[in-house]
Amino acid sequence: MAKGNKHRKSVSYAKWAYIFIAPFFISYIIFTLVPQALTVYNSFFENYQNGLQQIGPNFVGLGNYVKLLTPDKAGTIDFLRYFGNAMGMWIAGAIPQFLIALLLAVLFTSARLNLKGQGIAKTIIYMPNLIMASAFSMLIFALFSNVGPINKWLVASGIIEKSFDFLSYKIPVRTIIAFMNFIMWFGNTTIVLMAGIMGIDQSLFESANIDGANSVHVFFDITLPLLMPILSYALITSLIGGIQMFDVPQVISNGKGTPNMTSTTVIMMLNNYLSTSKNYGMAGALSVMLFIITGILSMFVYRMLAKQYKK
Repeated sequence: MAKGNKHRKSVSYAKWAYIFIAPFFISYIIFTLVPQALTVYNSFFENYQNGLQQIGPNFVGLGNYVKLLTPDKAGTIDFLRYFGNAMGMWIAGAIPQFLIALLLAVLFTSARLNLKGQGIAKTIIYMPNLIMASAFSMLIFALFSNVGPINKWLVASGIIEKSFDFLSYKIPVRTIIAFMNFIMWFGNTTIVLMAGIMGIDQSLFESANIDGANSVHVFFDITLPLLMPILSYALITSLIGGIQMFDVPQVISNGKGTPNMTSTTVIMMLNNYLSTSKNYGMAGALSVMLFIITGILSMFVYRMLAKQYKK
């Protein structure tokens, strides 16, 4: 009987693992990998509409890339200008976002403070992230318009004599966009950093307290170094979101990048190629360049932060 069991074929369940994960790979190939390959392919062709006339597709090699990096009559490269706009507004919102998120994450996870009502506080700070960015942008647009409540309150209080057009000046527009990005995302960043802190071995904090270390030393010598992997993830994803910034400046500037294209981002430029002239060649080249730059910047940020926790 035992001899027969030795020759009995064992049942393998490995195939079921492949069956269960197959839908993900099939969906990824159809809806992500194939479109990405087509984007790269289209970037080498001249393919757009001129009125009712369809131009192309005509193979132009790197011609679309050259056009993107060719200065205009004023000596300005639109791609770099709009990329700088997006980065400037992202940095202005990301700095307070991460500082406040770090502070809140440390306070909420502190066993020494043991703050009450954390559940309600976490819900409140995360709620802006649940609102659609376009809807939130419309609300802010209405608040800061010439006939909006902000202007009415400023005039009624005697702070200004007449309505101030916030959306026609560079600094106010960029400040509003950066503030909106900060409000929408600092709650999500707080939750992510809290998860990272809660994953740190609590015995390290207890040992530090026994040794008499104060809160500042505990944060910079224990919490921050061990939080670097999660912080790197949060910063890189935030960077990618900043590069792809679209809906907030699109609504705030009414799609025009006012004033004088200072709030136009690269994705707004991409949207113009697709919506106005159906210029798939230039849109493809712009997407590929954006992909490469995103990869380079993400790798740079990762390597800079990785040095802190690989020592």
